[in-house]
Amino acid sequence: MQPPNTPTRAWQPQGTVYGTLLNFRREWDLWSPRMTQDPYKAAPKAPVLYVKTANTFSPVGHDLLLQDGVNEVEIGATLGLVMGDQGLVVGAVLLNDWSVPHASYYRPPIKFRCRDAYLALPEQVTHCAGVESWARLTIDIRRNGERVQTVQLSELVRPMSQLLADVAEFMSLQPGDVLMVGTDCLADGTRPRAKAGDRIEITAPGLCPVSVHVGAAP
Repeated sequence: MQPPNTPTRAWQPQGTVYGTLLNFRREWDLWSPRMTQDPYKAAPKAPVLYVKTANTFSPVGHDLLLQDGVNEVEIGATLGLVMGDQGLVVGAVLLNDWSVPHASYYRPPIKFRCRDAYLALPEQVTHCAGVESWARLTIDIRRNGERVQTVQLSELVRPMSQLLADVAEFMSLQPGDVLMVGTDCLADGTRPRAKAGDRIEITAPGLCPVSVHVGAAP
């Protein structure tokens, strides 16, 4: 039992964090005409995943510092499913999956997605016994207090239970791993962006919010 007045440690992933590409209907539809072109010549049949490396983990209360000539970043509000034993989901977290703007979402370069502090974390996990309670979750994104995007998880190409099952067809998620369900785009196919001086807040009912100040490196 934790002694009284002992501060709790901010949550960080204890395993591998996986992101999912092209898992919102709007972006899928926008990309569909190009899916038959080279080099793939067909739509993906399995979930398209990438890894968010440990150097990206940014605990609550930490700023995002823009460096190396980066002037703005894309905001990637998403829900992360936290895995327990036997492939079961034990909780969920809101996350901000930052990235440097880039053109390709088939094979996003590591240097654009896996920079230091490019995964903003909440204070703690919201625990549950399944994913059904989040199937119609709405995520709000605000920049300096103004709403710039609303993400509806009802618009997933692969709903959470199907995403988990499809991923399990080719790999096993371990206890402590986090599977992000994907990030949505705006109507024009872009994502909201942030620059130095902006504060980004991501909220959803029942989940710990994510709030990050974007600063310029000294």
